[in-house]
Amino acid sequence: MCEIRVVIEQNGVEEVLMENVTKLDVLESSVSITSLFEGSREIPDSVIRNIDFLSGKVFLQKSP
Repeated sequence: MCEIRVVIEQNGVEEVLMENVTKLDVLESSVSITSLFEGSREIPDSVIRNIDFLSGKVFLQKSP
């Protein structure tokens, strides 16, 4: 099973947006994430900040 989590940091607190992510699409002004169990979700006005493969996390941030 995939163990990638997508998180976003807001006010110094890490918020998990989705776990067990199977697909991530970078769109024009948002990021779309899909999970086998939770379906799809689009995160508006966001970009990928970095990916930590060792911890299995994709970090998003709000677009400037």
